[in-house]
Amino acid sequence: MAEPPPRREPAPLRHLAGITDTTLAVLTLVFFVAVALATGVRDPWDGTIPLGLFLGGLLLVRRRWPMTVLLLSVAGIFAYHLTGHWPPAGWIWPAAVAYFTAATTPRVRWVAAVGVAQLAYSAFDARVIIDRNLARYVIHVAGEGVLLALLIAAGLTYAAALRWRERLRETDRRAHAAEERLRVSHEVHDVIAHTLAVVGVQLNVAADVLEEDPEEAAAALRVAKDVRNRAMADLRSLITILRDSPEGTAPQADLASLDLLIADARAGGLDVRLDEDGDRTDVPAVTAIAVHRIVQESLANTLKHAEAGSATVTIGYRPHAITVEVADDGRGVPDGAEIAEGHGLAGMRERVSALGGALTAGPVPGGGFAVRAELPVAGSTA
Repeated sequence: MAEPPPRREPAPLRHLAGITDTTLAVLTLVFFVAVALATGVRDPWDGTIPLGLFLGGLLLVRRRWPMTVLLLSVAGIFAYHLTGHWPPAGWIWPAAVAYFTAATTPRVRWVAAVGVAQLAYSAFDARVIIDRNLARYVIHVAGEGVLLALLIAAGLTYAAALRWRERLRETDRRAHAAEERLRVSHEVHDVIAHTLAVVGVQLNVAADVLEEDPEEAAAALRVAKDVRNRAMADLRSLITILRDSPEGTAPQADLASLDLLIADARAGGLDVRLDEDGDRTDVPAVTAIAVHRIVQESLANTLKHAEAGSATVTIGYRPHAITVEVADDGRGVPDGAEIAEGHGLAGMRERVSALGGALTAGPVPGGGFAVRAELPVAGSTA
């Protein structure tokens, strides 16, 4: 009967399993011999101790060959009896661990069949008790049957618990992978949206002044090239995360890169003012990345859609929260019209929500559009 190859466990678990199996082997030997002595066996070396050693030794490989261990254990008990020895206190319990282990495998029906066969022979072999003490015979057979049922039920329950735990781990792994893919998709969108917005503006400038002012056209193309190069570096970092792992990748954009964002937007023809209140140096990395991406996406949207001449980026650094507001003087949203949330706004909202913050976006009195986010500082207490 072929058995599936065992799944290799981490080293600490293998050590613990080895200790457990050794302990069970020793207990099996000790209890089997002790019960034999208590039930009248006078010479334990005449079969009892050898069988105890045999049953205990099999338990050292029970995880690797559970059905083989069970069959050999049952065969050992039969051989012990057929050589003229009476199994101490029954037939099932000396192979209790073997029954439990085999019942955790998919071959539980074979386990039950082996147990029923052993139980039937036990009932047949003990028939001589019927005439002398019927109650003892019933208790003997019923007790063996109950013990067998409990061992199989315990094995089934343990196997179900292991499968449930593995499903939970797999669900967690899939959820983590989905969250990582969503996060990286937000990063890719932010990088591409900002790059296309700035590069598009610079290319338009270069096309408009190419004949009249070649130097200005060349300067616009250089700005577009610089922005493109930075975007490619960011994308290579993100692709590395998707392909391999976060370790060893380039640092993600943070608050130190805000000046580059402002410079890119200004190069795109947008008059941007940055107002910061507080100290940016103590902001946690994950919050700093969120602030950077909110400013980046907001300025990209302003350049692409708002037809604005100026924008103000206001950031307030507080011990417990950071506020970010990007407001422009563009055409905003017509009265009564709904705000169409594309991937940019939706991505910002999900990013802020994941950090426990809140984001609002909408027109401002007097014209224009504003995005405002409040991000709690990780580890702070209100």
